[in-house]
Amino acid sequence: MAAGHLDVCEFGLTYFLRTFDVEQPPFLALPIFPNRNFRHEALFVNADSGIEKPADLAGKTVGEFALWGHDPGVWMKGILAEEYGVRPEQMSWVIGGTNHPIPSFDWIGRPVPDGVQVRHAGDGQTLAAMLETGEIDALLSVDVPQSLLDGSSTKIRRLFPDYPDVERDYYRRTGIFPMMHAVAIRRELAAEPRLVESVYRAFAEAKQIVQDRYRADATKQHMSVITPWFSDLFARNRELLGEDWWPYGLSANRKAVDTFLRYHHEQGLSRRRWTPEDIFVPELLNT
Repeated sequence: MAAGHLDVCEFGLTYFLRTFDVEQPPFLALPIFPNRNFRHEALFVNADSGIEKPADLAGKTVGEFALWGHDPGVWMKGILAEEYGVRPEQMSWVIGGTNHPIPSFDWIGRPVPDGVQVRHAGDGQTLAAMLETGEIDALLSVDVPQSLLDGSSTKIRRLFPDYPDVERDYYRRTGIFPMMHAVAIRRELAAEPRLVESVYRAFAEAKQIVQDRYRADATKQHMSVITPWFSDLFARNRELLGEDWWPYGLSANRKAVDTFLRYHHEQGLSRRRWTPEDIFVPELLNT
């Protein structure tokens, strides 16, 4: 991975972890998570596939966005295995772009464990079109098929149509709010504690400003947000997720981070089972 010009950067977690398999891993992570989302909503199925529940995915062909093991894919494959008993090797996989063709990446390691069948979509093919025609039975993708968004599809639906309720239940049971990205810093710069602390503090303060703005806007029914009934959603989210609903620091995120690291290893994407202590800057382990 060519990253010589980067000092501090935002990485998708799986892209970051794959740098640990090079001879001299260039980065350590800061416990800053700018991008996170629940991922039950990332599973789509063809209406004629016979897939009504997660167990029905066994024996099916599933598309995955970009590469085998993009961030939502790692999370959802892990959840399918852990909560529903469906493992990746029970499906065959097709990699590609959801709404636009994506060529096979050549700038990142793409390990696939023994026993898992993975192929790339053909030239010019999109996973959304393949799902529409039934060439694939299901799709695991950070991108929503455009035909589902604009209402033109007659064949594509979500595996979990009630995904907000499913995801809220998942959080109540596990306490995990899945993160997709983290901020990384070059190892030689990570050796400077004052720099590390300054970067972490700047991100934390920026997040606090945004959260405070949302709280203050509640007194005006969030008129600055052009979404009706947003205040009701905001209130329900605060009740479930707490006052710091998008936490930084390792203490509030250790279970989620460790779960992702375990899934990443179980899916053959890491050569060893990393721990938070292996990947984060030591000075910020107590945050």
